[in-house]
Amino acid sequence: MTISLPPSLLATLPGHYYTDPTVFALEQERIFESMWFAVARSSDIGTPGKFETVDVGRESVVLVRGRDNQLRAFLNVCRHRGAKLCLDSAGEVKRALQCPYHAWTYGLDGKLVAAPNLTKMPDIDRTEWGLVPVHLREWLGYAWVCLADLPPSFEDTVQGAVANRLGEVSMIDHWEVDELSVGHRIVYDVRANWKLVIENFMECYHCATIHPELTEVLPEFADGYAAQYYVGHGAAFGEDVQGFTVDGSEGLDRIGGVGEDQDRRYYAITVNPQVFVNLVPDHVIFHRMYPVSADRTTVVCDWLYTKEVVASGKDVTHSVELFHRVNVQDFEACERCQPSMSSRAYAKGGVLVPSEHHIAAFHEWLTDRLAT
Repeated sequence: MTISLPPSLLATLPGHYYTDPTVFALEQERIFESMWFAVARSSDIGTPGKFETVDVGRESVVLVRGRDNQLRAFLNVCRHRGAKLCLDSAGEVKRALQCPYHAWTYGLDGKLVAAPNLTKMPDIDRTEWGLVPVHLREWLGYAWVCLADLPPSFEDTVQGAVANRLGEVSMIDHWEVDELSVGHRIVYDVRANWKLVIENFMECYHCATIHPELTEVLPEFADGYAAQYYVGHGAAFGEDVQGFTVDGSEGLDRIGGVGEDQDRRYYAITVNPQVFVNLVPDHVIFHRMYPVSADRTTVVCDWLYTKEVVASGKDVTHSVELFHRVNVQDFEACERCQPSMSSRAYAKGGVLVPSEHHIAAFHEWLTDRLAT
């Protein structure tokens, strides 16, 4: 029986979308392995020979800086017998990546350069039997990869999401994100489906309930409308607030490109399927979300400051503490929801109130992706 909803309410996704391993497997194939996925801060792999590995959907990907200083991405699979090539999450090699099983060895450009008895196999094309490349783009100081044979337009999907939120993509240039340094990083293990995390980030109907520190700094959030509900809108700091800090105390020097129009304001952006960006005058908070299973998500959160701030060793704990508390409060809320997604009370889903109606666009995007 279908329940007729009043115009003020919109239906959410049914509960099984958040619990069913079959749905999650489909999301891995048609979303995580088909779209652009932010996987690393480029500066973390800043010198030749440095590498990082990361799981994207069902695949392991290795990113490595070449001798030519170019960053490349490959499937982390030896072409010989399929052994995992790099076992560590990060590391550094001199000139090559070597499989620990049979010692097939690949240059930092992915080309097969050596293997036991390789000279006795002159018919092997060392490029064809090199590592399988993965599409890679660098933007905002992050490496983004896409496993699809033909990736979607980076400009339309990733940069387009920023443009849709800020009004134009060039507006994010004010924060000079690619020039900032990581001042702090926290990795969160969230026992909830990735969509619950995204939906929570997109709305502020909950802000007055669970975010006392945030609503002190951004009083308009107590009204229930998130900054990203409006195109181009930045939530204003409270009159007595000096900076985006846990107690509203003074922050750090403003990022050079941030003008008077962006000063004392907070902007939030969601880039489907797994990036959240928060912009304030003196720092940027960049979340990368890694769906692990239907009921578990890893979130990596970087606090980015100017190189001068990080190099000087200035105290950033007050700004880190504000959004760390927000993250903990949000993720605890998501974990409270997760068990109920399998309840008979949520079998047909819940509802969105008017200040959450923009989440319906995310649900439509998701179901369209799963249907293709």
